[in-house]
Amino acid sequence: MSRWIEEALHGDFCSRYLAEKVLYDNESEHQHLVLFENPTFGRMLALDNVIQTAEGDEFIYHEMLAHLPILGHGAVRRVLIVGGGDGGMLEEVLKHSSVEQVTMVEIDAAVTEFAKEHLRGICGDAFEDPRLNLVIADGVDFVAGTKERFDLIIIDSTDPIGPGEVLFTQGFYASCKGCLAQGGVLVTQNGVPFLQSDELSNSLRFMRRLFADVTCYLATVPSYVGGPMAFGWASDDPELRRPPMETLSDRFAASGIKTRYYTPEVHLAAFALPVYIAEMIAEDTET
Repeated sequence: MSRWIEEALHGDFCSRYLAEKVLYDNESEHQHLVLFENPTFGRMLALDNVIQTAEGDEFIYHEMLAHLPILGHGAVRRVLIVGGGDGGMLEEVLKHSSVEQVTMVEIDAAVTEFAKEHLRGICGDAFEDPRLNLVIADGVDFVAGTKERFDLIIIDSTDPIGPGEVLFTQGFYASCKGCLAQGGVLVTQNGVPFLQSDELSNSLRFMRRLFADVTCYLATVPSYVGGPMAFGWASDDPELRRPPMETLSDRFAASGIKTRYYTPEVHLAAFALPVYIAEMIAEDTET
C-alpha cells in the first residue's frame, strides 16, 4: 500500500514524496531510517525525515563532490570521507585508479550495513574494495585525533541537525585542516543556499579564518528542493580551483571515468555564482 513521505527540513514549507513501497522503517542507535521506492527517483533514503539520497539523481551530487576536487587537484592519492554512509561518495572516489587509499568515517554502522543490503544501486561493490579503510566513529573525534594526512577531505554530511550539527563548526574545520597534506583540499556539502543561507555563510566564514582560498560551487540536484545546491571549497592553493581547461580535459580523459553529470566544462562553470549567492558570500566576507 502506498503512502506519502513528508520532509519538513525547512520551517515554513515541506515536500512530499510518494512511497509506492516502504522497504524499511526503523530506528538505529543514532537516527530514524526510512527506505522507500518512488516512481520518479527510485529508492530514496530518509534519515530523521530528511531525504539523504535517491537512486535517480545521486550521480549529480556524488560526481560533483568527488570528481571535481580530485581532478582539480590532480594528484590525490589519499582521501578522507566523513559521513557518506550510503557509499555513493565512496564508489565515485574509488573510480579513480590513482587513489591509493580511502578512509571513510561514519558514525552509524547501521547505515553502512543497510547500504550494503539495500542500496547496491548507489554504492555498488565499493565497500568490498581493498583500498577502503572503514572507521565507525564520530568524525569530529577522528579528525581531531588522527596522525594521518590526506590530499582530499570530503564532508558528506547530513544537514546541521542531529548527529551532523558538529560537522559545521569552526573547530571541526580546523581539525580537518590539521590532517590535510600540503596543498590539500577540503570540500563540504552546504545545502541549498536559497533556503539555507546560514548553513553556507557560516561554513564559509569559519573556513576563511583557516584557509587562504575559500568559496563554493554549485550543482542542481532535483531531490534536494529549493534551487542549486552549494558545495564548500577550501584550500591554501588558489590555483587548484581554476586549472586550465586543457589540463582538466587531459586529466579527465586519462582517468577513463564515465560520468552522467560531470564534465570539465561543468567543472569550471560550477564556480560561476548567481548574484544572490555571490552577494551572500560577499556580505559574509565583511563580517
